[in-house]
Amino acid sequence: MKTINAAVKAFIQDEEGVTAIEYGLIAALIASALVTGLAMVTGGLNDAWQYIKDQIATATT
Repeated sequence: MKTINAAVKAFIQDEEGVTAIEYGLIAALIASALVTGLAMVTGGLNDAWQYIKDQIATATT
């Protein structure tokens, strides 16, 4: 029984895994921010190109 208690205490006091989890959460946050930003920029670029296309089409008509 003492070995189980000692193992549980050692597991709770070990902080190396916590650091890895924190880095993983930070990486996930950065990735989601990049995906969101890219989606917003892509929509704006599509709108800009469509506007330019429409302006060229009306200028040549």
